[in-house]
Amino acid sequence: MSQHPSSSSSAPTPLEQALDQNESVKDAVENSADELLVINTVLKHKIPGHVQTDEVAQALQKGDELESRIQESAENLAQVNEALAQEIADRADLERELAATKAALAQAQSQDPRPAD
Repeated sequence: MSQHPSSSSSAPTPLEQALDQNESVKDAVENSADELLVINTVLKHKIPGHVQTDEVAQALQKGDELESRIQESAENLAQVNEALAQEIADRADLERELAATKAALAQAQSQDPRPAD
């Protein structure tokens, strides 16, 4: 489970669920980038440059490009996660303020001697 502010109820909000899912996707993307890096590194060391055919060299180059795109995607997901976490915190703050305002209003109304309209 991610570490983000929780709302007053125990059930996660849709935003919290989205953040959790997004964090899982980010982790999977990062793991994939790491695995691809290892695979490319092993292939480059096992197949010396002078032995590589054009297809192998192109495949290794494509692997490097894919690794970069996957890492960039993971970074973008991390930014989205930060935005979601901030939105969750902002909403939790607003919910607390709203609850306090409602309580103050209810207390003021209960102390008002005038009859309700």
